[in-house]
Amino acid sequence: MLTFDLALGASTGLNTGDIVFQLVMFLILLALLGKYAFGPVMNMMKQREDFIANEINSSEERNKEAQKLVEEQRELLKQARVEAQGLVENAKKLGEQQKEDIIQAARSEAGRLKDGALKEIEQQKEQAVAALREQVASLSVMIASKVIEKELNEQEQEKLINDYINEVGEGR
Repeated sequence: MLTFDLALGASTGLNTGDIVFQLVMFLILLALLGKYAFGPVMNMMKQREDFIANEINSSEERNKEAQKLVEEQRELLKQARVEAQGLVENAKKLGEQQKEDIIQAARSEAGRLKDGALKEIEQQKEQAVAALREQVASLSVMIASKVIEKELNEQEQEKLINDYINEVGEGR
């Protein structure tokens, strides 16, 4: 086995020079990576972290604004409902008032027409009574003149009155 190890180039002792060289190279590589790779990567990660934090904050602010707008819209909708209900109530009241006004106007017009008709009936009645009085007066004058012209006995007077009454009845 020993020959096998020697053939591979392995030595039996600890080679500290190689270890130190590899350690120095590792440190140099680590320094170069820190300066040229880790720095920009860390800066990029920091920028990404800041970007994500800003996006989260702006999303939260937009969410708060959206909630605020939703509440404002709800309040406006509530006010609109109250206003609409008020308008409906006012329209009902106005309709009732107009109905009462129309009914009152119709009643007053009916009363005026009734009063006019009653006055006209009264005038017609007075005219009929006046015409009847004139006829009665003229008949009375005619009867009186006939009676005066003829002095009749009772039977003839009664016959004469009945004849005149019949003439008046036929004249109508």
